[in-house]
Amino acid sequence: MKIKRAYKTELKPNRAQRRDLSNHAGAARFAYNWGLARKTESYRLTGKSPSAIDLHRELNRLKKTEFPWLYEVSKCAPQEALRDLDRAFANFYRRCDLKKQGKLKGNVGYPRFKTRKRGLGSFRLTGAIHVQERRIRLPRLGWIRLKEKGYLPTGGAEGVHVLSATVSERAGRWFVSLAVEEEMDVEEATGPPTGIDLGIKTLATCSQGNDNHDHYQNPKALMRQARKLARLQKKLSRQEKGSGRRDETRKRIARLHMRISCVRSDAIHKATSQIVAKAKPPHVRPHVIGVEDLNVSGMMKNHSLARAVADASMREFRRQLSYKCAWYGVELVVVPRFETTSKPCSRCGWVKGDLTLSDRTFICESCGHTADRDDNASENIRLLAVSSTERKNGRGGDVRPLNSERRTPGKRQLKQVR
Repeated sequence: MKIKRAYKTELKPNRAQRRDLSNHAGAARFAYNWGLARKTESYRLTGKSPSAIDLHRELNRLKKTEFPWLYEVSKCAPQEALRDLDRAFANFYRRCDLKKQGKLKGNVGYPRFKTRKRGLGSFRLTGAIHVQERRIRLPRLGWIRLKEKGYLPTGGAEGVHVLSATVSERAGRWFVSLAVEEEMDVEEATGPPTGIDLGIKTLATCSQGNDNHDHYQNPKALMRQARKLARLQKKLSRQEKGSGRRDETRKRIARLHMRISCVRSDAIHKATSQIVAKAKPPHVRPHVIGVEDLNVSGMMKNHSLARAVADASMREFRRQLSYKCAWYGVELVVVPRFETTSKPCSRCGWVKGDLTLSDRTFICESCGHTADRDDNASENIRLLAVSSTERKNGRGGDVRPLNSERRTPGKRQLKQVR
């Protein structure tokens, strides 16, 4: 099947190329802000807002007189920025509709102006993009060296079509993300099912049945750098605005934030890839993976756990697991958030109603089964995922009806013992 994916790697530009990259990012930022102001003003006067095509035609007419410096950059940078602005307004109107229907809480998020204080930003290029092992050729920018060789698909790769290239800056480093459309042979996995219990102390606890469990530790990237980050923020607040030392401290904070993000992302990528077992044959990869539908936004409202929950990045874990399962022939089953997974015994189904967060060991008073709390929860998720797939026929319909407890009749029931 054909899939769309992105390959992101770091660039190694020289001084002149850095200047050209900054100019392109500035042009994209200017076009976005200019288009946002024009859309807002037009809607206030006429009740209608121009599209990205209308704004691009108007901007082309103003190039000769008011903005001649736009000729120094590729026409794709402002054009794609205006298309991004259209998508931002489309998302805004979609959230407004959800707000009217009562399906959305909080702000609807009107598009905001971009500022250089949050970084130089990014820009997207289309057209003639050529990739070699050690360098990439971008329109109006020429050949730029890559820090990592052999990662991007080269021009000789079969079944790979380059769609666009997005260049972004972060903490003084430049990256390119290559969006491609490629052919991928998907073989259905036939391995044993897996249940995943996400947590804060342990990033993911996986159960493959028969008391076989894998634990992926949470690197706690933010918690480990919290003291250093606080010290740098305190130092920044005491320095004079506009001074060179303040600017250097600001760059150090940006580099630290980037390191925290990279450590977290690396741990999640490695964990999800090992769970899906993408490098192994189909009979080893799990045919179904179960994961909980956690209420992360509700957990973030607990001020005692908010930082730890954000540092675990559970939603990103599920996002990566979702597309990797689709790529490698694994079915992903999302267990409803109101389904009890920690309190029932994974052996007999007895439910411990007084289980608290401080209880790290589950002890069944019915059959005497003793297990780690996360191991017991992951096994329950695995059983629920298997039960869910066994209820489906070839067309995805229910084979047997569900009872009031949303369990398949005839299977082990998780009943409350009073």
